[in-house]
Amino acid sequence: MFPLSIFLNKLISHGTLNVIDTKGKKHAFVGTENPEVTIRFTDPSLLWKLFLKPDLKAGEAYMDGTLIVEPPHNVFDFLNLITKNMEWRPDNPFHLMGGDPYSRFKGWLNQINWPGKSKDNVAHHYDLSDDLYDLFLDPNRQYSSAFFIDDDDSLEQAQKNKMNLLAKKLLLKPEHNVLDIGCGWGGLSLHLSDVSGANVTGVTLSEEQLKVARKNAEHNGKVSYRLQDYRLVEEQFDRVVSVGMFEHVGRKQYQTFFNKIYDCLTEDGVALIHTIGRADGPGETDPWTKKYIFPGGYAPALSEIAPAIEKSGLYITDMEVLRLHYANTLTEWRKRVDANKDKIIELYDDKFLRMWEFYLASAECAFRNLGHVVFQFQLTKWQDNVPLTRRYLWD
Repeated sequence: MFPLSIFLNKLISHGTLNVIDTKGKKHAFVGTENPEVTIRFTDPSLLWKLFLKPDLKAGEAYMDGTLIVEPPHNVFDFLNLITKNMEWRPDNPFHLMGGDPYSRFKGWLNQINWPGKSKDNVAHHYDLSDDLYDLFLDPNRQYSSAFFIDDDDSLEQAQKNKMNLLAKKLLLKPEHNVLDIGCGWGGLSLHLSDVSGANVTGVTLSEEQLKVARKNAEHNGKVSYRLQDYRLVEEQFDRVVSVGMFEHVGRKQYQTFFNKIYDCLTEDGVALIHTIGRADGPGETDPWTKKYIFPGGYAPALSEIAPAIEKSGLYITDMEVLRLHYANTLTEWRKRVDANKDKIIELYDDKFLRMWEFYLASAECAFRNLGHVVFQFQLTKWQDNVPLTRRYLWD
């Protein structure tokens, strides 16, 4: 098992990881007796690949079928065990292990999202088959964290809870004009209009999402959508909302983003930004996710967001941290993917299914073990644009 055994002997302090090598020999790395997960290698070169680049090669090996998780466990159980040993603790040397300087520099360059590059990045993930997203998302295709008020909330109910919470924080009125930046398939835009009577304009860079959004909005004359970069929006709006899009802005564009929010808001306007974030400070998108799932994507720390808001001239009038809500959302998505394996293979192939399984499992583990959260920022130009207490959210 050399040289991978050097790393695993130091890493595993919680649970037991059994590794069956290509000769059929089992190697046990024991911290505590439970949980216990067994994986199998079918390629001897994995010993060096995983030792040198575990955050890239583990996902690729699972996709290729050269790293197999032995039943009754699955890839989530494996990743949960690994990330539990890397969890955010001040004394844990394995949390957020830094890459080499070249990789960090590449990560910095990857965050320079020019308009053309942004459109390509969006297309990479969101211009997939509509049938795929229908297999695991709710009917509104909310592809962001839900909000579970009660333990028995279904995914559908929790996503409605999230949209209702956003509507309340926006303090919507029928005469308002709303801008939805990164509107996706348009479900939130329609909901905001339906519950308030407001006019909503959604902008997206995904041509496939735009087609679906326009079709779904045919019955609502108050909702419209554009294929447009947010940086090119010129009008002012009473309300601005952006959900699950800030992760794709790029660190070098944070100031541009919040300056645009300021310019787009009327004097009495309110903005609401919902984004994945890091509770543990600035970091880096892992290379597997960057390569296969979200090129140009990054989950920001509060310390990276707040300075850009301050410089834009906007007040943070409310900030809420949703902690395990996204982890619970991803659990529901994983269950639905598992129930629809055959359909996903029919749409794509076995390798794509394993990629999607690894993506959802690793994302859930990031929220359960590695310090990922969701931030909701309410922003205004003036302190008295919103109520001085949060009672209006729950009345």
